[in-house]
Amino acid sequence: MINNKTILVTGGAGFIGSALIRHIIKDTQHKVVNIDKLTYCGNLQSLKLIEESNNYIFEQIDICQTDEIKKIFEKYRPDIVIHLAASTHVDRSIDAPDEFIQTNIFGTYILLEQARNYWSGLKNGIKKDSFRFHHVSTDEVYGDLNQSDKLFTEKTPYDPSSPYSASKASSDHLVRAWHRTFNLPTLITNCSNNYGPFQFPEKLIPLTILNALEGKPIPIYGNGKQVRDWLYVDDHVRALLLVALSGVPGETYNIGGHNALKNIDVIKTICQILDKVQPSKIEGITKYENLITFVDDRPGHDLKYAIDASKIFKTLGWSPDENFNTGILKTVEWYLNNKEWWEKLQDDRNKETVN
Repeated sequence: MINNKTILVTGGAGFIGSALIRHIIKDTQHKVVNIDKLTYCGNLQSLKLIEESNNYIFEQIDICQTDEIKKIFEKYRPDIVIHLAASTHVDRSIDAPDEFIQTNIFGTYILLEQARNYWSGLKNGIKKDSFRFHHVSTDEVYGDLNQSDKLFTEKTPYDPSSPYSASKASSDHLVRAWHRTFNLPTLITNCSNNYGPFQFPEKLIPLTILNALEGKPIPIYGNGKQVRDWLYVDDHVRALLLVALSGVPGETYNIGGHNALKNIDVIKTICQILDKVQPSKIEGITKYENLITFVDDRPGHDLKYAIDASKIFKTLGWSPDENFNTGILKTVEWYLNNKEWWEKLQDDRNKETVN
């Protein structure tokens, strides 16, 4: 039986981080300390359902602030760190890579050093032996599969294409170095494209849903034939907690949804769902698909990502509950039923970017 833990979650106001915290608070007895800088995509409204829990604490902190991170470790004495705080959008990394280098590389270094200092100072015993630092990363570090039928495994060499993926690859290497050099008990997970409720509207799926509802063009890069493996966020966070609690230090686990689809097919599926569940459209629109607009491709755009998640299934027993058809229907229905959440974000979002 796993005793109740104090789990420090970085980036817990973001899309995946907030889903993880909702899962931990609703489905376990573990305590969560959420630290988040609250940048443009951090939204505490995503945590309204659990914010009054006695097992939940929020601190607004930048992970690049060494003294503040040190205080967090001293004050809350976590048993587990799950590190999600990152700048994540590829387009933004092309336009302004500085923030990605600072947060994703330097911020991870700060966390690793403060975690190491804290862990090294613990007395020998259960708390020290069971401490874990779980770094959450992306399949984009592996680069481009192009037209290959191969899948990314945990042994696939790194070949990042964008400033974003290069910064995440760098942080992965730091985590492995702190494990090998200092014996810090680290874990790494690399996930495929997430989707689901509470996702910031600049990403492909929520952007498609909201632009369709508003009768605006639905932008898609190039010919739309880029392939991504889609992972429902609730499935992902179940895997994240499982790895943090039961994974083997020093190991890497790929997490994927077994849903490799072309972007154009994802968008058309959403449009077809909306035609059925939201038939009343903006005047002049007969089918949501008519809003699809092809735009110039992103510089260095990878053609295909697809994950082999057999390791986490075989070693830890995880598999996704949702297939794409069930997950995307839940997602569309959530955006239809939670207009007040996304309307508050509409003024600030970049309507021309896609994931």
